[in-house]
Amino acid sequence: MAVHPHWFLPTNGDSRSDLSLGNAVGSEGSRVRDGSGERAPDLGYIGQIAKAAESLGFEAALTPTSSWCEDAWVMTAALTQQTSRFKYLVAFRPGLVSPTLTAHMAATYQRLSGGRLLLNVVTGGDDLEQRRFGDQLSKPERYARAAEYLHVFRELWSGERVDFRGEHIEVEGAQIIPHEVFPEVFLGGSSSPAIDVAARYADVYLTWGEPPEQVAAKLDAVRERAAQYGRELRYGIRLHVIARDTAEEAWAEAQRLLDGLDPEQIKRAQAIQRASQSEGQARMVALHNGSTDGLEVYPNLWAGVGLVRGGAGTALVGSHEEVADRIAEYHDLGVEEFILSGYPHLEEAYRVGEGVLPVLGARGLLASAQTAQTQLT
Repeated sequence: MAVHPHWFLPTNGDSRSDLSLGNAVGSEGSRVRDGSGERAPDLGYIGQIAKAAESLGFEAALTPTSSWCEDAWVMTAALTQQTSRFKYLVAFRPGLVSPTLTAHMAATYQRLSGGRLLLNVVTGGDDLEQRRFGDQLSKPERYARAAEYLHVFRELWSGERVDFRGEHIEVEGAQIIPHEVFPEVFLGGSSSPAIDVAARYADVYLTWGEPPEQVAAKLDAVRERAAQYGRELRYGIRLHVIARDTAEEAWAEAQRLLDGLDPEQIKRAQAIQRASQSEGQARMVALHNGSTDGLEVYPNLWAGVGLVRGGAGTALVGSHEEVADRIAEYHDLGVEEFILSGYPHLEEAYRVGEGVLPVLGARGLLASAQTAQTQLT
């Protein structure tokens, strides 16, 4: 089992100072406007990040879904023409279009990109955000629909005709021309319904960056549920990173970001996050409880990002070696897929790619390093 490093594409803009940019969870968000002095999410800039990440050894990038972001399907389809090997983990909301159309889009994407699509299923943790897209279902209903949706999606990839009638999804004689490479499904969530859908239909269960003990307990619950369905999953984690040559430099950068936050900004963001129906969001909030004190919740694990950013709210902070140590610790729990990010995403891709990944490679943890070792022997 190797470490597979991935990066993140900030499709609502990027910033050197504002942690709330990239907020893809909750009923409010932020978006860079052209001419604002920050980095707008145009194809040129997002393409720079994708090409840099590819050259640095990252395997893929997560592209979020939100009413504040550019559409992940359209953006990444364009980016496949700027990269050659890099994969794109496209976040999408099941139910907004039919599973047949999603499967058809995915198959076309695979043919045009050479099999470089991955899928991140986002059921939605906030009713208000879902209603922006015309989705009136409750959270439990969304998970029930997601299960039916993914059942049909996976059946369609066989190339055979599919008939299915469920509570939320109904298709008759549905059929696509599948590509030989199935787009692996990533799905996260801390609630029991989320774990159940992941256990039945996901290829990779994805968690936000909680302390290792909490992550271990969650993965054990998913393993147990998956075993009930006769399945085995792989596991991934979503984390921000502040890595520098020394720990002092890294923590100074974390403090700089924290000092740039306005107390009113934190107050507004916390009100939004606490109103979220997402159990995972509640677990993120519990790590800091809206306070700027005691943000190192585990060695090198900093909860400061979550003060203003919904969703993934923790960062690995430290020297390149210390960050590699923490990644190795999560890896020992069974985590393979590491979706990382930093502010701004272009420069921080280089810091992690040139600082942390070589340390992991020297320890034989990277998939590329393990392949090289196998070839040598």
